[in-house]
Amino acid sequence: MNALSVWLSRISKGWLTLTFTILMTAFMIWVLPDQSARAEAYSGDVGSPDTSFFYRPQKLFQIAEAYGEAGRQAYVRARFTFDLIFPLVYGGFLISTISWFLNRFTTTENRLRLLNLVPLVGVLFDFLENIAASVVIGAYPLRLELAALLASAFTLMKWLFVNGSFIVLLVVFILWLGKRKNPQTSV
Repeated sequence: MNALSVWLSRISKGWLTLTFTILMTAFMIWVLPDQSARAEAYSGDVGSPDTSFFYRPQKLFQIAEAYGEAGRQAYVRARFTFDLIFPLVYGGFLISTISWFLNRFTTTENRLRLLNLVPLVGVLFDFLENIAASVVIGAYPLRLELAALLASAFTLMKWLFVNGSFIVLLVVFILWLGKRKNPQTSV
């Protein structure tokens, strides 16, 4: 894990961080609103498992039923197009930005550098969630209980690590600001 963290820190140059910041901003302005509108067209009032912080496996079956055949196909298609790219974009943004700030006020041996791995775990759980939820929704009306349970758990873990990554980003930003104002302090 340390070697991966060091490598991510090493490649997180200013140009890469800026590139992912621009990509993330573009996604938030142009791509996410369009994807939300498309999802709402087939999800209606039942919502989507991706945007829920936590749901019980039974809820996933209710969602699958409410989507209808066309909605289930659209959901699965979105998980293997848009939802393959977006985790890479937000993950790249979070990893490179956290690493960039950490590079500015920590030494290469500092254990704080491992914080750049938190978003990577979030991205991993996002992919696992997409696979499990797609299997459940794509197979419906067949009820795949274990896959539904895993989808629910992966969703919760995804949000814990993704939201945690934004908290880490805020903390390292504040630490970086503190170090800039008082260069003699050690972290």
